[in-house]
Amino acid sequence: MQQLRLTQQNLQNVMLQKQQIQGQLIELESALTELKTTEKAYKIVGKIMIVSSKEKLTKELQEKKEVQEVRLKNFNRQEEKLQAVLEQLQTDAVEDMKKNKQS
Repeated sequence: MQQLRLTQQNLQNVMLQKQQIQGQLIELESALTELKTTEKAYKIVGKIMIVSSKEKLTKELQEKKEVQEVRLKNFNRQEEKLQAVLEQLQTDAVEDMKKNKQS
């Protein structure tokens, strides 16, 4: 049962991190879309905004997006593995309960 709880917690953590990455991907995609329609581009550095070339900023955002997409794929794989483990643990727990009732 403890293994079941730990797996559920791990799955929840993975799903939370996955949601955060999905949110970041949406923000990056929005920024890339906005860059296509603007004349001037600005980059936030610390607490100030500085003018930046659209090409350089687009390249940086695209690279960040690619990194986040790879992370998302990894979290998807982790989620699938944890789901499979969780299902097996749940099945085992039900079988153990049935055996204990019969005893």
